[in-house]
Amino acid sequence: MPTNAIAAALDSIVLGPSVVVHNLTMIPLVANRASTSSTGSTVSTSSTLGTFSTPSTDADGSRAAAEYLVLDEALSSGVVEITEVSEQGSVPDLNFVNRGARPVLIVDGEELLGAKQNRVVNLSILVAANSELTIPVSCVEAGRWRSRSRHFTAAPRTQYATGRAKRMADVSLSMMVRGERVSDQAGVWEDIAAKACRLEADSPTSAMEAIFERHVGSIDEYVAGCRPVEGQVGALFFVGETLIGFDLFDRPSTLSKLLPKLVRSVAVDAIDAASMRSKSHDSASAGLDANAIHARAEQFLAVASDAPQHVTAGVGVGEDLRITAPRIAGAALVTNSHLVHLGAFAL
Repeated sequence: MPTNAIAAALDSIVLGPSVVVHNLTMIPLVANRASTSSTGSTVSTSSTLGTFSTPSTDADGSRAAAEYLVLDEALSSGVVEITEVSEQGSVPDLNFVNRGARPVLIVDGEELLGAKQNRVVNLSILVAANSELTIPVSCVEAGRWRSRSRHFTAAPRTQYATGRAKRMADVSLSMMVRGERVSDQAGVWEDIAAKACRLEADSPTSAMEAIFERHVGSIDEYVAGCRPVEGQVGALFFVGETLIGFDLFDRPSTLSKLLPKLVRSVAVDAIDAASMRSKSHDSASAGLDANAIHARAEQFLAVASDAPQHVTAGVGVGEDLRITAPRIAGAALVTNSHLVHLGAFAL
């Protein structure tokens, strides 16, 4: 049996039938009907339980992995407040206050709008109930440093997937070399500028947000076509023949809530790829058949499962696991051997 949380989680899923929307392919990652918990006992993974492994009891006696809210739920309920760390602000840091009785899950790459400039979260964080944290972020709006609002709101997306992969790799390197959770901020801005130029998404503040707003109609087509299937706990994406990566969660309900955000983000890369193909006058390729797509997906999952890991304490509850294999950026949030979220992308 797998001996680490990433391998155990990946051993507990199967690939569902591919969903194809234009040049985007989504492969559902579906929980097995039965999997083995860390104690070796077999547990049900039916949708009534809503998770594919038994949540562990945390050291403080809480069952954080079993009770969390996702960010949008916490913000809409009014129990969470996200602000700049001070009146002066700090580009790589934000203040997160959770006044609720349940932990809050923030997923790597989720975009926060408002305050002095828009940001994306640098890693997945489980914020304990009734707690306050400084969370590490990257700026995705290079041309603004003035208050639009006191509080941040959540955007309906994560950072587009190719940019998310690069930032994740940079954060992992920073953690391993310097013990810091920071990105290559200049690189983030440069990547957004190049993407915005290709996709003709002008913004007076160089905001990533403008890319999504410029192509909202096309993006919505991708979202409408990528619906979760029963038992789906993750999604692996291809754009054309290019494997992008995947996100995996500990329960179908979390995937269902966050899938539209993930699809919007990969859709931007799909639109970008289609635009570049059109401008270069390349004829559309036949692409890979379903069997070849699934074979490559299985190979990528195997690499993520077997890869060496760098483990540190999480910003909030749990541990942060970083995949250290070549040509892959990956990070997982784990609480007491229970995987809450894993994201991994091809580089």
